[in-house]
Amino acid sequence: MDPSKKTARRPVPGDNRASHAALDVLRAFFVLGLTSFGGPLAHIGYFHREFVEKRRWVDDAGFVDLVGLCQFLPGPASSQVGFSIGLLRAGWLGGLAAWCGFTLPSVLLLLVFALIAPHLGGTPGAGLVHGLKLVAVAVVAQAVWDMARRLCPDTRRAGIALAAIAVLAVATTVYAQLIVIVLGAIAGYACLRQAPLMPTPASVSSLQFRISRTASAVAFGLFCLLLAGLPVLHHVTGERVIAIFDGFYRAGALVFGGGHVVLPLLQEQTVATGWVPANDFLAGYGAAQAVPGPLFTFASFLGWLSGSPSHPGWGAALATVGIFLPGLLLVVAALPHWQALRLHASTTAMLAGVNAAVVGILASALYAPVWTSAVHSAADFAVAAIAFALLVRWKTPPLAVVALGALAGATVLA
Repeated sequence: MDPSKKTARRPVPGDNRASHAALDVLRAFFVLGLTSFGGPLAHIGYFHREFVEKRRWVDDAGFVDLVGLCQFLPGPASSQVGFSIGLLRAGWLGGLAAWCGFTLPSVLLLLVFALIAPHLGGTPGAGLVHGLKLVAVAVVAQAVWDMARRLCPDTRRAGIALAAIAVLAVATTVYAQLIVIVLGAIAGYACLRQAPLMPTPASVSSLQFRISRTASAVAFGLFCLLLAGLPVLHHVTGERVIAIFDGFYRAGALVFGGGHVVLPLLQEQTVATGWVPANDFLAGYGAAQAVPGPLFTFASFLGWLSGSPSHPGWGAALATVGIFLPGLLLVVAALPHWQALRLHASTTAMLAGVNAAVVGILASALYAPVWTSAVHSAADFAVAAIAFALLVRWKTPPLAVVALGALAGATVLA
């Protein structure tokens, strides 16, 4: 074998390199957390270049298999892939180091925005915030466009997406999005059990994670316990901190299909409950496009606004941990079983149905609250349309589009 093609040796307990491995993971992911712009798909590209091509911590087949697992599970796919690479490289401490390094830079940047946003008063400040809201319209429209082409490539899955839009248009229950996800899974099982959806056995790698079946069962049990128990605990105690953790945990547990799909779930948990004003919500979402790292750190901004005015940091911490925790627990639970699970026809079909349904969920959110809260005039529509064209047709970096939208808001729309 060509030595240049070998994957770097992983530290094992007792290895002299093991004590430094987690620190190496933290450094690598912290740099990526500062420089990884462009959203989840771009993050996957950064990870491939850094950990497959440069550092050789994982081979190509293993990397593809990890990406497949994390796209299968709810949660932030890029953060789950990063956590898995850290886990593979340096064990449990490495997984934690990967998550912290990749997540904390964007968390801190969004908390800075949360601190200065209340001081953006006056005409220029109001215009800047409005410009960020119009950027959010363009970003969500791009996400709907890209996801519809990728996840609804045939009439059956397009039909599931349209049915999801119809259900959300008439449903008034707070559980409407969960109902749509369940119905999408049922529709996928009934209509999509066909060979073209299936991965081939040759595409499955032989990654070996040092995770016991006991640890897998504990992680899945904890995931279910928190999902079912937190609402009960909040009902019994009435504590705001439990409500915040519960709301963001449920949002993180139900996000299928990519980072942008978290938008309607977070809107339901924060704006609909009165924790965060709609204007602040969309301004923060626009700002989240301008920072590197995972989009889920938008929850840190919302948690800051949702918490106690005297201790907003607790709200930010609870929201950040709450939204990421379910996805990480599910990764730990699934890794020992993934290779067999992903070759099961029914599982693949149900996932395809869920993914089609979440396209409908995101399309519904594009109208309300995103469009209805931001576009009020022909000038608003023009800015949003130009931003959309820059993202989709000219592939302009999101950071540049955010800057242009904020400038347009501050100078033209104020």
